[in-house]
Amino acid sequence: MSPGVSKTAFQLRISLKEYVPVIWRRLLVPGGVTMAKLHTIFQTAMGWENYHLHCFEIDGVRYGIPDPEFEMTDIDDETVRLSDVVGERARFEYQYDFGDNWCHEVIIESVGTLDLVLKFAVCLEGQRACPPEDVGGAHMYSMVLEAIRDPDHEEHEEYVNWIAPGFDPDAFDLAAINAALQRVR
Repeated sequence: MSPGVSKTAFQLRISLKEYVPVIWRRLLVPGGVTMAKLHTIFQTAMGWENYHLHCFEIDGVRYGIPDPEFEMTDIDDETVRLSDVVGERARFEYQYDFGDNWCHEVIIESVGTLDLVLKFAVCLEGQRACPPEDVGGAHMYSMVLEAIRDPDHEEHEEYVNWIAPGFDPDAFDLAAINAALQRVR
């Protein structure tokens, strides 16, 4: 079996911290994925566009992309598998975009064996659209939504033109997410 393809699967829940109402996804992930591939799975499932740096913090250890120039001594997430660093019922943090500081709580809900080989991650359920890239973090996202919902808001026009046409913060498209997850390599 090739790496990342496994009969073992992790069911996990990733939720965006510091924003209410909660934006979350429940995923079934192959047991053999590297942390780098898990990052790509999270980007796809949440709707991020992978423009920024990321890291995982698990039991006080950071995994990400080491960059000595910026004094980032993270353990290279390409070299570590999810199954090597977490157990059943674990919790850890995933951070994306160190400027906007999108922190996610990840809960391993269960680890099990499937009858079939799981080649791709699968989204089982979730709620709400992910905030747009570079919106400025949770507090700024709330302000942007307030402005686009109120045509009399002084910044309404600016933010309506900045946010993608038809953006719906309450939208969640399970089929589209799963189609995108099948393209994650």
